[in-house]
Amino acid sequence: MRTERVIPVFQPLAPGDPATVAGYRIAARLGEGGMGTVYLSYTPGGRPVAIKVIRPELAADHEFRRRFQLEVQAAQQVQGLYTAPVIDSDTDGERPWLATAYVAGPSLQAAVGRHGPFPVPAVALTVAGIAEALQAIHSVGIVHRDLKPSNVLLAADGPRVIDFGIARAADATSLTRSGVIIGTPAFMTPEQASGAPCLPPTDVFALGQVAVYAATGRPAFGEGTPHAALYRIVHAEPELSGVPDELAELARLCLKKDPAARPTPAEVIDICRRISPRTELRRPEGWLPPAVAADIGRHTTMPAPPRSPVPRPGPRPGVVVAVIAGLAAACVAALLVYGRTVDRSDGPSGAGSPDRGSSTSTAPSGSGTGDGSGGDSGEKAAPAADPPSTSYKGVDLADGYTISLSELPPKPYHPKTGPHYEGDFGYFTDWVTQSWGFATPDGNTLALLTNRQTGSLATCRSATRYSQQISRENAVKGSRICVVTAAGHIALVTVRGYSPEGADNYYATVDLTVWQNAEQPGED
Repeated sequence: MRTERVIPVFQPLAPGDPATVAGYRIAARLGEGGMGTVYLSYTPGGRPVAIKVIRPELAADHEFRRRFQLEVQAAQQVQGLYTAPVIDSDTDGERPWLATAYVAGPSLQAAVGRHGPFPVPAVALTVAGIAEALQAIHSVGIVHRDLKPSNVLLAADGPRVIDFGIARAADATSLTRSGVIIGTPAFMTPEQASGAPCLPPTDVFALGQVAVYAATGRPAFGEGTPHAALYRIVHAEPELSGVPDELAELARLCLKKDPAARPTPAEVIDICRRISPRTELRRPEGWLPPAVAADIGRHTTMPAPPRSPVPRPGPRPGVVVAVIAGLAAACVAALLVYGRTVDRSDGPSGAGSPDRGSSTSTAPSGSGTGDGSGGDSGEKAAPAADPPSTSYKGVDLADGYTISLSELPPKPYHPKTGPHYEGDFGYFTDWVTQSWGFATPDGNTLALLTNRQTGSLATCRSATRYSQQISRENAVKGSRICVVTAAGHIALVTVRGYSPEGADNYYATVDLTVWQNAEQPGED
């Protein structure tokens, strides 16, 4: 057991910290690094996000801003189960920032620092997940450049790689030209130390260093001064004496000095499969060491956003007329659709930014007091009747596609950030573990019904076997799944089947019964 001091996950805001960032109300400070400070906030639908605000000295560099904008645009295209997707950003403001999905779990650095090295199976699953993340990152032309234990977060369902591509924006800025090292020298690569171009094999070298750290608790090339660490990375062999035999060959291959001699991320996944004690990589519920898994709970109990938002700045003088015209048009549109409005707060755009063109004192959905009370009229309102149901047969969900219960009839679409982060009910493939399943974002719940339970609105309201994803192995043909969204919509999903063996694409076929705005039960 290590004795590393435990730092609170959610830290209070310090003097000088912003109360809001472009309309996102800041709930807590998550940490600080070489690039900037990270804060916890929420989308309008109540989903947690991590917002990184760039340091002032970097923000003042024009070359940094140019590169940061390009890298953020590319990062928004990354789709992978093992990445934290970029949801929103502003690269032109006084302090550039970007928002990613919040990952409820400690970093690999914190987990190993507090609880010690991981066992071999956990290292293999961690490395395989990171390798799949690198495949997604490299597929859009990004090289991470700063892959290290603190940039790997450990969630209950696998690792997540964060901060991909951002380090490139700091290259060739006034800071780096003056000798400031952006990054962690002990986890850099020979290419970075010698000034050579950084290509995808650069990230594989860093992955080898991460694997050694996870298995031993030490950097592969030792610690010490930054320049000493960089010298050893270029000229010395890695210290692998404490690496378990099963992992030693993986580490040696990844840590080759010649980038061309390193394995690809796909080859790393194959090596991890051979290391796994089972014939295939499987990520069971308890894939992490028990002490690390227990730490995840510290990251899931999040503080609520401030109740009273700070007023947003008024519109710029040049756009006052446009704003007034827009408000007038909005009023006309509201009159036209009054009485048949559909709640879209949980639809495909539900993970987007708050409306920067409006000002409101209402807290985001899901972040209020939770008592469900409005104005006190002095009389108890009659219970609302159950909403009508609408059924849809034979809906095909392809791999990576999702549906929104706010949009009827439901139309499968391919979200930018994947079914785990957008929409309400999606189908996904985990290529590391060769498994398939259904997923819903944080804030929503899935519940797999037993054979004895009746598929009904009342059952879905009372079901408590909550999950964020359900594997295909458990959701066999005929299975029924309740979906409850943060917007208050409920659906009963019946699995009708899956794509046949040898099909060109992977998909699931389901029947849906949807009750919109069903959070208020009626009298039986």
